[in-house]
Formats: sequence, structure tokens, C-alpha cells
Amino acid sequence: MKPKIFIDGEHGTTGLQIRQRLAAREDLDMLSIPEAERRNPALREEMLKEADIAILCLPDDAARESVAMLGGGNSTRVIDTSTANRVNPDWAYGFAELDAGQADRIAQARFVANPGCYPTGAIGLIRPLTQAGILPRDYPVTVNAVSGYTGGGKQLIAQMENAAAPDHIDAPHFLYGLTLAHKHVPELQLHGLLDRAPIFSPSVGRFAQGMIVQVPLHLADLSGAPSLGDLHAVLAAHYDGQDVVEVVTLAQGAALPRIDPTELNDTNRMKLFVFGNEARGHANLVAVLDNLGKGASGAAVQNMDLMLTR
Repeated sequence: MKPKIFIDGEHGTTGLQIRQRLAAREDLDMLSIPEAERRNPALREEMLKEADIAILCLPDDAARESVAMLGGGNSTRVIDTSTANRVNPDWAYGFAELDAGQADRIAQARFVANPGCYPTGAIGLIRPLTQAGILPRDYPVTVNAVSGYTGGGKQLIAQMENAAAPDHIDAPHFLYGLTLAHKHVPELQLHGLLDRAPIFSPSVGRFAQGMIVQVPLHLADLSGAPSLGDLHAVLAAHYDGQDVVEVVTLAQGAALPRIDPTELNDTNRMKLFVFGNEARGHANLVAVLDNLGKGASGAAVQNMDLMLTR
């Protein structure tokens, strides 16, 4: 019997992307609510309880409501793409490459919290260094990032694309999260293994999807004053043996004239780079990913596939 998959919120940006990624899959039985019935709570509850795996593509409060609908006596497994459960210890964090045992934890979990797009890049760069003891856990980490505007969902997409909209945004690039209290900060701190909350400065560019995340570091303030090669070696060792995260060689990175945030669009891959100037003692760790791929829908499908192996 094919596993039954229900995307709760399939008509939103993330849900539509997941649906597209699963459209050609003949090994799944996709449950669906017509868009006109998407606010029918009884039908929604029925689909949630019938599914083997429910993927929640909803705002935080609605995601919590869906989990509550399942109650204690149901066996439906859940992947939540909202921020509601990313720091909940009862949920497996859905970044399979987080460490050597994370894919197994996801495979065995009933509840999986899909990572955020920005945190996927930042944690992918930070955690290997904190685990190795090179990046002190009390280091004053800063994370600077730019995303395609699809990361803001349908409302931001309309603001960016519809010139006739009263709240149209015509800027080629804009900074937000100006109070430095972005909802991703707790997730970044917890899963980055940081004792201090990082300073996170997100921005949006006038491109639909794609993402660059940067973590600048002072080499002299790291444990052992490592070289760029040392940082690269830690990242390469951490991601050795898997094919989703690629650590680009120092030579390949040095030969690049620029970094394109859209390079990995429509994939579930992520590239990590180590740039810097050793004479000045500066390093810049960079991640490139699709904010709708490894940063959202692609990661949800990856987690679903891991859960189906159980």
C-alpha cells in the first residue's frame, strides 16, 4: 500500500513547491483538499488523521492547531515547515546533514521540524566549527544574508511583482529585521551550538528565489588561530560522504569572480565556501542555496523520504 501524504496548506508558496516536487511520484498516495475547501476544519482534520505523513505549510498558530487536531491517539507523522517547533526538544530538527546521526533521528521521529532557509545556510557553516571547538560558543557571531522574495510568501511576492498594488515594493534590494529580533535567531543559536544569540541581518533582493548567507570571522579570535585551510578542512570532514552539501575547494572558490544566489535554484543542494584574507586575519564563510529548495520544500521532501525508510 502506498503511503498517504497530506500537504496541509498546499496552496501556499511552500506547499505548491512540495506538490510540484511530488507530482511525478507514483510511489505516493497524495491526499488533497480543494482550494475552495481549504478552510473547512472538519475536512482538514479528516485528511490529517488519514495521512501517514502530514506536511504542514502553515503559519505558526495554524501549524499548532493542526498538531492539536491529531490528538494523542493518532499515528500520523508530521513535518512542520513553520517556525513553531524548531527549538522544541520533542521534535527532530529536519536538517539531515546537521551531524552524523541526524538523518537517523529524522527517519525514526514522529514529529520533524523543517529548518528555516536562512538558518540552513548559517547553521550549515557554524555548527561544524562549534562542534570541532574552533568557533568558541561565546563568539559574537554575525550572520548577513540575502534571499529571493519568494521567501516572504504570497504577500511579498505580490508586493514585488504587482506594480499596481498599493503596497508595491520597487526597491532592487531591501534590508529588514531591523530590530535584530528575527524569528530565526533562537533556531540559529540553539542548533548552531552558540551560547550568545547571533546578530542576524536578513535582506531581500529583486530575484524570485535563491539565497546567499555569510558568516564573517576574525581568525585570531578563534581557538588556535586557524588558517582558512583549517576552517575548510573542518567543513569538508563534516560533510564528507553525502551529496547534498558541497564544500567547494579553496582553489575553486578563489577563482570565482562573484557568487550567484540563484545558482542552485530548483535543487535541494547547498554549496559552502571559505573565503578570506589571511594577511588581515579575516575569513568569510558563505552558503548558497535555493530558499525554496534546501531552504524549504526540498528539505521537506528530503525529510519525508527519510521518514518513509523507517
